[in-house]
Amino acid sequence: MLMNAKSAFRLLITVAAAFVFWTLLNRFALDPDASVFLSHKTKLTRPMNLPVWLTMLNVHVIFACIAIAAGAINFASAKLRKYRKTHRILGYVYVVAVLAVCITSGYMAPFATGGKVVSVAFNLLNIIWIFITVTAYFHIRQGRVEDHRRWMIRSYAFCFTNQMIHTLMLLFINALGMSYEVGYTASVIGTIVLLFLAAEWIIRRRKAGGSTVSFR
Repeated sequence: MLMNAKSAFRLLITVAAAFVFWTLLNRFALDPDASVFLSHKTKLTRPMNLPVWLTMLNVHVIFACIAIAAGAINFASAKLRKYRKTHRILGYVYVVAVLAVCITSGYMAPFATGGKVVSVAFNLLNIIWIFITVTAYFHIRQGRVEDHRRWMIRSYAFCFTNQMIHTLMLLFINALGMSYEVGYTASVIGTIVLLFLAAEWIIRRRKAGGSTVSFR
């Protein structure tokens, strides 16, 4: 079933709002000490400074939510033509938020569940995400609007990394019976691949015609 641009935007806003609400609720209300997540970190190769790690996690979560919200609003570019300044400001907010998420992720990566494989995967994702986001920024600075939109779709897809990881964990751990460490590792790698493919699929659907999903 095809989805027009207006319906796609409404769905995006709904999903983004739900993810932001759940992420903040889970982090700061349901498990403020991250005790459930930390209980699975049993094979750390270096000592963890827990207060610093928790602070980095909090900053990471807050800026991830900001990136999700700012990105979702800015995809309503057709509705913001009268508010170019607002659109531009939200764009800068998004870029700063992505950089903050990647920097904090870089700090936490060496302590990732799953060991070196997951740590490398997260660091690789951070580098790719920054590259994609900066590329989108330079395209709009040069006035290449359509190129900017395509790269922003690629960038925005990775805002949902955490949610996709947890979704895949339900499959790998709960449904397939993998151990937590193996399931988490598979979920991280699977998430990077699936979000990249999802972004490319959306870009191709936009090219197919105005009646399909189109963030314009």
